[in-house]
Amino acid sequence: MEYRYIGKSGLRVSPICMGTMTFGLQCDEREAFRILDYAYDRGVNFYDTAELYPVPPSGELAGVTEEIVGRWLKTKPRDSVILASKVAGAASGWFVPPIRHGLTAIDRFHIKHAVEGSLKRLGVEYIDLYQMHWPDTVVPIEESMRAFDELVKSGKVRYVGTSNDTAYGTCKALMTSKYEGLARFESIQNNFSLLNRRFLDELSTVAKQEHISLLAYSPLAGGVLSGKYNQANNKSGRFYEYNNSNLPRQKAMAHRFLNSKTLASTQKYLKIASDGGIDPVTMAIAWSKQFDFVASTIVGAREMVQLKASLDAMEVTLDKDILDACDKVHQEILYPMG
Repeated sequence: MEYRYIGKSGLRVSPICMGTMTFGLQCDEREAFRILDYAYDRGVNFYDTAELYPVPPSGELAGVTEEIVGRWLKTKPRDSVILASKVAGAASGWFVPPIRHGLTAIDRFHIKHAVEGSLKRLGVEYIDLYQMHWPDTVVPIEESMRAFDELVKSGKVRYVGTSNDTAYGTCKALMTSKYEGLARFESIQNNFSLLNRRFLDELSTVAKQEHISLLAYSPLAGGVLSGKYNQANNKSGRFYEYNNSNLPRQKAMAHRFLNSKTLASTQKYLKIASDGGIDPVTMAIAWSKQFDFVASTIVGAREMVQLKASLDAMEVTLDKDILDACDKVHQEILYPMG
């Protein structure tokens, strides 16, 4: 098994991270335990969750995923698992979290309140990597970084990271930590896949120059790269559900992930995988983890049967012909997710 360090931290993780956002909604606890055990037995030591999970978020279920993960953790030696969680982003951001009465912020109060809740639900004394789920557009980053630094000094958190961040926001946070002498973000968890290469535009330079690792999420573009949405008779999948939703945010996500360009690109990627004798799921995840700035690629599952092809990517290195063919698809259909 190849293990990689996250940023400048002492966290040494498997190249695949087990995501948990389906647990407690699309996936019940029994199946979640099967998924977690299978990943653990395959050598995965890195597990990611959040106080808002499961997804789509709701006030009734927020925190259930952490509770499930916490019960599973009791079956394993704690120090054999690298555990990541997140504080919900600010209500001033891209949507209002259905917790703490919709008043969330990345300030000292909310960060402290959130981590205490996560520690209790997870049943642990510390979290290895604690992340800001998305940035705050109002609270100064100096206050946020001081609050994260307090968590590290208290021993409740080993390291901190950001997520859904920009090149400017990431650099601002890193420079604030440097000049204020505070714990810095060691990771950035952003969307990154064959259908969404935006990280390569600017953030990859930040990641390499500042030694901050990408934890790539949605490497299958929400399942689109599996090819299931290219099957004419198949109408199952969360983006079909989101498209029929009354919630504007879910409709917007459905259109972003599922449109004529993403389907056309996926069809080309499916042919590349077929010609190369590789499962398209394995190919997409192997593509994501090839970059030197990627510490781990986060995968998810509703059912254990979905997981094998994802975890097979741990042992796969794509050859130049496949990589070149994938790059050609991107050149022909630029930025299909916008």
